[in-house]
Amino acid sequence: MSELRYIVRHAGTVLVGQWAVMAYGVVDTIVAGRYSAQALAALSVGSAVFITVFVAFMGLLSALLPAWAELHGARRNEALGASVRQSLYLALFGGIVGAAALLFPGPLLAWTEVPEALQEDVRSYLAILTLALPPALLVRMYGTLNQSLGKPRLVTWLQIVSLGVKIPLTIWFAFGGLGLPAMGAAGCAWATVAVNWLFVGTALWLIRTQPLYAPYAIWRRIERPDWRVLREFARVGIPSGLSIVVEVTSFTLMALFIARQGTLAAAAHQITANFAALMFMVPLSIGIATSARTSYWLGAGDPKLARRTVRTGLKLGIGLAATMCLGLYIGRHAIASVYSAQPAVVALASSLLAWLALYHLGDALQGMIVFILRCYRVAIAPLLVYCVLLWGVGLGGGVMLAYRGVGPWPAQNSPAAFWIAASAALAVASLILSAILWRAVRRHR
Repeated sequence: MSELRYIVRHAGTVLVGQWAVMAYGVVDTIVAGRYSAQALAALSVGSAVFITVFVAFMGLLSALLPAWAELHGARRNEALGASVRQSLYLALFGGIVGAAALLFPGPLLAWTEVPEALQEDVRSYLAILTLALPPALLVRMYGTLNQSLGKPRLVTWLQIVSLGVKIPLTIWFAFGGLGLPAMGAAGCAWATVAVNWLFVGTALWLIRTQPLYAPYAIWRRIERPDWRVLREFARVGIPSGLSIVVEVTSFTLMALFIARQGTLAAAAHQITANFAALMFMVPLSIGIATSARTSYWLGAGDPKLARRTVRTGLKLGIGLAATMCLGLYIGRHAIASVYSAQPAVVALASSLLAWLALYHLGDALQGMIVFILRCYRVAIAPLLVYCVLLWGVGLGGGVMLAYRGVGPWPAQNSPAAFWIAASAALAVASLILSAILWRAVRRHR
């Protein structure tokens, strides 16, 4: 099978599953938007905080994909199983620390000046999602295991089935009925908790019973912490995790800074942010497939095929990103109308979606490159690039442009300021990361 066909098949399977997971957020956004503008604004802020915490620890787990794919390529099956068991210690750490952050969001909400009228709803939303964080991390690990084995289809089916459960639960819990009171945004959170635990239970049963996992002897008593293995995870995982924190917070903190502009701005931004995340699933899936295949060939001792895989994946991702951006720009008003029936929200969201068409080009390229760099154990350089550009130029520039003005441009007091600054930051970051990747690939000849 050619590398292009492999990447397309693998990425396509992952993409369907990722879209199913992202549809959780789409469902929440649509349901909350139909419930009330207040619920949608609370969801916007609360989901931004939860995603920030979740991806911080998801980033710590990012070292697992290249490590497990290399072990698979080298045919070290029992070592892969032992590595999976060791990774449970990372999930335990993430669940405990992350739960504390979700239960005490006060300093973050105060720093970003989230209006008092929203804070009570946001706190309730986050307290419920504390119960969803541990299973969400375990779900991520199960997906990473299957991706490293080149068998993502089973995970995709589970994600689709979970979406089928999530939709009616969200509508029921949010609007009430059959003895349940209407809970608005909190109902969306409870539906997420139920679906994540259902997914974890099913995944554990599959690992225990399916022949796919038998060669790796995963279902054994967990060993004591192997600090050598955990240090190797940390060497790539910590800087990668910090990079993801910077990347995602530069995106999610936009919602908190925009919230001070009022409910209309927060609601329109939530629509744009949700669709941005939905679009990002395409380059994310290609990045996952490309990095899994690249690590496989590196583990098998064939750096030439690894380089060919990198080139193939990047060409595919860039072409698809350009096509999607054109479609988004043409259909931006129709897309906004799906999310909200309020004309003011639709009008503002349409203008923000036009900026998203530019934002996505840089976002897609840098996202794929960072995934591939982990295969070559390059993690510090992307972190530095992210700190300077995504936090400094993107988020910091957005705050300046929105509320203080930059040079000849006065303060815009519009969420568009944040999307303009972020688009510029991502464009520069993608160019710098491309140069870093070129050097890393050349070193592995």
